[in-house]
Amino acid sequence: MTVQPKEQKWQIARKALPSKHEELKPESQKNLIIKLLAAADITVDGPKSRDILVYDDRFYERMMKDRNLGLGESYMEGWWDCERVDEMIFHLLRSGIEAKITENLRYLIRFLPAILFNLQSRLRTPLIATHHYDLDNDLFLSFLDHYNQYSCGYFEATDDLNEAQQKKLELICAKLNLGPADHVLDIGCGWGGFARYAAEKIGCTITAVNISKEQIHFARNFCEGLPVHFEECDYRALKGRFDKIVSVGMFEHVGFKNYRTFMKVAHGCLKDDGIFLLHTIGGNISRIGCDPWMTKYIFPNGMLPSTAQIGKAAEGLFVIEDWHNLGPHYDKTLMAWNRNFQQAWPELKKRYDAKFKRMWEYYLLSCAGAFRARENQIWQIVMTKSGVGRPQPRCRF
Repeated sequence: MTVQPKEQKWQIARKALPSKHEELKPESQKNLIIKLLAAADITVDGPKSRDILVYDDRFYERMMKDRNLGLGESYMEGWWDCERVDEMIFHLLRSGIEAKITENLRYLIRFLPAILFNLQSRLRTPLIATHHYDLDNDLFLSFLDHYNQYSCGYFEATDDLNEAQQKKLELICAKLNLGPADHVLDIGCGWGGFARYAAEKIGCTITAVNISKEQIHFARNFCEGLPVHFEECDYRALKGRFDKIVSVGMFEHVGFKNYRTFMKVAHGCLKDDGIFLLHTIGGNISRIGCDPWMTKYIFPNGMLPSTAQIGKAAEGLFVIEDWHNLGPHYDKTLMAWNRNFQQAWPELKKRYDAKFKRMWEYYLLSCAGAFRARENQIWQIVMTKSGVGRPQPRCRF
């Protein structure tokens, strides 16, 4: 038997693609999707753990019309299933299936508001807090580590989530060269995990800011008795000068229209000899929007910056001292979160239905697949102020 190379498989699949204005009948849609999946080594009703079982043929039409959004929503509705959603997404992305399905206006128009309007303005910023971060502290804490880190762990010489998250916190503190005399600004402090770790282990003072009422309420109790001050405010309202600045997992909510503003705020708040560490998910190409399913169900108006967008925003303000890619560690983090979520589900199902469960596991597993396919990255970027002649800080440990 002759094995066809991947590009040859795609050439065969492309022959079935309709022209831009051609409408496909349901049976043709089904055949096309099956061919495209086969080119990604995914079989409908096949035996492999990444193969999908289709229970409702409406799945094919949804995939053609709404692509990523249709894939996620039809999973939530139970129209299809897969033993390893993470592996299925990994193979889809690695094969380049998204570029093989013809564009349609209905899909592309979802990105129009991001072009025309600032979806992350001060008036709209609270939307992400109320939709996601204020959802339910017990839900998040059921699958996170002891320091409640809702960001990538550092699985260096460990497979344990708690240890990996402590290693991440230790790494951040080392890169910032934190000392007891430092006053640190934590932009987007979550449930206060970094603030507690730095205050306990280093003895420094922390000013931690957030717009999530639920997170701030929890964090104040979590850090009680430590030199940590919490402020519920937008980053654009920040004042004062700090020895060090850290922002972990918040820049994804800033939006491309505000990247420069964010950098100017950080620059204005950092002392001349200070160090700024930005920890953010990033994408391989510059975009002005995020995955439609993720935007609708998980992170409203979220946006992954590219290296070019971050570099342009920092230009003339900061020296980029180090750019560390921890992407593969996020795959492991997300898989650990999903295991914890599944273990916690018997208690969580008292408050959430089966559709919510499928939504949440699709979120965690599809993200794991995206990091595994190297479509998404996680960066720790160490910066110092331009033009001050500060010696380069030690960035790698």
